Amino acid sequence: MEKSAKVNSKIRTTPAEKAFTVVNTILLTLIALICLYPMLYVAFASVSNSNLLTQHSGLLLWPQGFSLASYKKVFSNPMILRGYANTLFILIVGTILQLIMTSMGAYFLSRRNVMFQKPIMMLITFTMFFSGGMIPFYFTLKDLHLTNTLWGLIIPFLISTYNLIILRTSFESIPESLIEAARIDGAGHFTVLFRIVVPLSKAMLAVMVLYYGVGTWNGWFWASTILRDREMYPLQVILREILLQNSVSSMTTGVGAADTESVAATVKYATIMVATVPILCVYPFLQKYFASGVMVGAVKE
Repeated sequence: MEKSAKVNSKIRTTPAEKAFTVVNTILLTLIALICLYPMLYVAFASVSNSNLLTQHSGLLLWPQGFSLASYKKVFSNPMILRGYANTLFILIVGTILQLIMTSMGAYFLSRRNVMFQKPIMMLITFTMFFSGGMIPFYFTLKDLHLTNTLWGLIIPFLISTYNLIILRTSFESIPESLIEAARIDGAGHFTVLFRIVVPLSKAMLAVMVLYYGVGTWNGWFWASTILRDREMYPLQVILREILLQNSVSSMTTGVGAADTESVAATVKYATIMVATVPILCVYPFLQKYFASGVMVGAVKE
């Protein structure tokens, strides 16, 4: 009787449903391969022999020969290492300050007894759709002496309205009884925030690290706008300069004129890998928090 009950309890799939599953799997696999191929192409090209790569045509499914000469030339460029240092400074300092400021703002807006909470939230949300524009923003940075300094890429971008709203929703899902109990025991707002609210929101904070970190790492527009000293350029600006202006002369010294073009191609691919791989390595460590973090506050009891 128990075996028959188990058999009857199983969901039976029709042939049409099985066919749909097979077709859907094949289609999604092809889409994944199409999305993955450009990255594989760059990776294979970066470790290929420059002469064999220029002679190759069609799909690149494996490296043409094997050579790390392009990576050696990339790291021989002092601007690459300097760009790494600038980017890491902006990334580490900026992300820490962004998390602190966003957490404080989200905590303030998540409390139920805050005066004028809704009007303040409406004004903050208004900035997502309307702004003063690039030119007024630039002049504001100039008047505050934040141009031609790395702090100009950190201070004006400490809070993202979108991230603030997400984190506020996460903080609102924390039981009010916990906060009230801490307040009765004499805890202040900073104690409640950093010793109760923040530890209970680790998943969402991991998502914030991902959002802020990726945005900072990939940011190049304002860096190219407000920085005049090339020694302050972050990595993405240097990468843009190499790719758009064909500026690989400093990395192809000692190469014959006939081979300069082929070496320059592999150097460009190697530069892309050097600028992309570090941020990709962060995803596996934050992936386990991502799904649970983005769903916080989506379902209300």
